[in-house]
Amino acid sequence: MHVAPVGGTAVQDHVALAEIELCGELIIAASAAEDRLSLESIDEVLRVAEEREAY
Repeated sequence: MHVAPVGGTAVQDHVALAEIELCGELIIAASAAEDRLSLESIDEVLRVAEEREAY
């Protein structure tokens, strides 16, 4: 059995963590909605407009 070393040497993939966070936000929004999420609602949850404005 291989155990990761103690001491904070684990590498974090910030892109993967951000994707997981966005997926979680989508799941929460979908479960709170009475109907299917519209494309506009999905874009809002994923902050698509904010990303477009940044470029």
